[in-house]
Amino acid sequence: MNAPVVFDGHNDSLLRLHVDGSQQAIDAFLAGTGPGHIDLAKAESGNLRGGLFAIFPPSPQGSIDFSRMPPGGYEMPLPAPLETAIAEAATIGMASILFRLERGSNGRLRICRSVADVRAAWAADAMAAVLHIEGAEAIDPDLAMLDVLHAAGLRSIGMVWSRDNVFAHGVPMRFPSSPDIGDGLTEAGERLVKRCNDLGILLDLSHLNEKGFWDVARFTDAPLVATHSNVHALCPVSRNLTDRQLAAIAESKGVVGLNFATAFLREDGAMDADTPIETMVRHLDALVNALGEDGVALGSDFDGAVIPAPIGDAAGLPALFEALDRHGYGSALIEKIAHGNWLNVLERTWKAPGDPR
Repeated sequence: MNAPVVFDGHNDSLLRLHVDGSQQAIDAFLAGTGPGHIDLAKAESGNLRGGLFAIFPPSPQGSIDFSRMPPGGYEMPLPAPLETAIAEAATIGMASILFRLERGSNGRLRICRSVADVRAAWAADAMAAVLHIEGAEAIDPDLAMLDVLHAAGLRSIGMVWSRDNVFAHGVPMRFPSSPDIGDGLTEAGERLVKRCNDLGILLDLSHLNEKGFWDVARFTDAPLVATHSNVHALCPVSRNLTDRQLAAIAESKGVVGLNFATAFLREDGAMDADTPIETMVRHLDALVNALGEDGVALGSDFDGAVIPAPIGDAAGLPALFEALDRHGYGSALIEKIAHGNWLNVLERTWKAPGDPR
């Protein structure tokens, strides 16, 4: 089968480039010689033509040690809440990296602020990059920074990464575990939900704890979306979605993006690349059953996790679609999962301020 065009709900390529900190890393991304899961050459080889490029302000204590996510059980210690000044500097720095990628790409990458922009990028054979935040620590409780970031192109926000902040509480990296851990949204979090609705910014539920999830469901007027999460019944890690949460997303006509991180796919919860594609297919089957054919998409977590070895990186995406084809998924459903359902939910969520949804 011909590989479909892919719009991906989550990658951490900007974080990888930010941590490297060199112009050489940006040049390598553009030249197709980068070490990560995504660069322009790998993306073009796998027909990855766009997605949400996450800004994740890293903690000074360092990144997650995936070796501490062994089979059978773990609880990863979470870093302390991030200082606003540190988060602001990292957020601005990573946004700047995406702008520099656009300038240096000779038209092969475009920052998109609407679905019309995405379609125009594809018509020009360019990657459609959408600015996303994972962890809103750079946004002040009065939301002044939100207006600045929206004007710069921000169209999607995960209120928290797993550490807590002024808006909400995240889920720890714990296996096995329910996501029902901790309190829900703060008053500032409620304001952020309503302001994002006003601006037409997508709210990503993937790292919220369960009480926060239900608070967003209560306050939002937009479809519920988890950009990179899987099925708790198949992998009982705190980051995955329960049957009740999936039912609420389905009722809202929302979308869940399949996370390729092996610790959120495997029954044993291990971050282990020796994971077959069939494990991914099991989660997709369960998501289609829970959400319907219009509610399932991809949220790879490329450059932010250990990916199944049969995929490897963005160039390996066709292997997933070949497996779905063998499994009996028709071409229409594969196209929906690859990009159609993302474009549909983004079109229903994004809007100009003051426009009816």
